[in-house]
Amino acid sequence: MTTQDRLIESTQALLWERGYVGTSPKAIQQHAGVGQGSMYHHFAGKPDLAAAALRRSAEQLRGVAAADLSAPGSAYDRIAAYLRRDRDVLRGCRIGRMAQDPDVIADPELRAPVEETFDWLRARIAELVAEGQVAGELAPGVDPTDTAAAVVAVVQGGYVLARAAGRAEPFEQAVRGALGLLAAQRTA
Repeated sequence: MTTQDRLIESTQALLWERGYVGTSPKAIQQHAGVGQGSMYHHFAGKPDLAAAALRRSAEQLRGVAAADLSAPGSAYDRIAAYLRRDRDVLRGCRIGRMAQDPDVIADPELRAPVEETFDWLRARIAELVAEGQVAGELAPGVDPTDTAAAVVAVVQGGYVLARAAGRAEPFEQAVRGALGLLAAQRTA
């Protein structure tokens, strides 16, 4: 692994754990096992490195979600696979946690990967709902865009509820509830 990759991975981990303000350049360097010169050789500063880390986290999240949402099976089955995927629920979502970080949201470059990831995810799920409607699997009256937004909100809200409770059950309950609502729209 290159020094640049170690810096990005360390920043990803620290942003997830501590947020933007709590992730100092010194902590990044210590976590990555590199000196200050190495960090500033590859990145202009903390904002530049954080942007690279957020872009990588966003790519990784999209890759994992795309695997579930593009797998074989019906639209319902693929959405269910996305919702039921194993997650570290109590840590929350790497990208979703950044949406709650005021410093990330205030900076357009840092916010962009967060916003783009959620836009992509809602669009992909909306495509699946529409696909399910065309196939006659899901009721035609369900709005694909609204349904996709609800599915994403269930996941992100489920993380928040689980973290607040200190246990995974609230997340799992939210997923079961979303699947029950989606199953009620199945026509076959």
